[in-house]
Amino acid sequence: MLFLASYDVVFTEVPGEVTLALNLAGCPNRCEGCHSPHLQQEVGETLDDAMLDGLLARYGDSVTCVGFMGGDGDPAAVARLAREVRRRGLKAAWYSGRRELAEGVDAADFDFIKLGPWVDALGGLSEPTSNQRFYRVEAGQLVDSTELFRG
Repeated sequence: MLFLASYDVVFTEVPGEVTLALNLAGCPNRCEGCHSPHLQQEVGETLDDAMLDGLLARYGDSVTCVGFMGGDGDPAAVARLAREVRRRGLKAAWYSGRRELAEGVDAADFDFIKLGPWVDALGGLSEPTSNQRFYRVEAGQLVDSTELFRG
């Protein structure tokens, strides 16, 4: 089950896209120095098909991408909703704190995937020292595109 803690329209999480970023709570990763510790709790409303329908009805014409920010507690649910987003003609992105794509999740369900836990000393995607990587998905394969954040 996914919990939607908050959402916003953002311009930097997925380069070149206007993204409806869905901040998902219930994160199991517990990264030291986490920049969003409130998302470790199961707070917010259940993100289900009806809620997604409402959000897409409200923002669908204004955005080009839906970004699932978190959701590592239920990767299968993230992938299922990403397929629905893509079926509607929008791109789907997933920001996961896992080191690798969750078992059983098909990268082809997404257009973009960010992998890597937050390590405060290494910084985020814009830092050359970051352990995190941002990928475009092409023909089901992850193509490292982290350089899009550095420039």
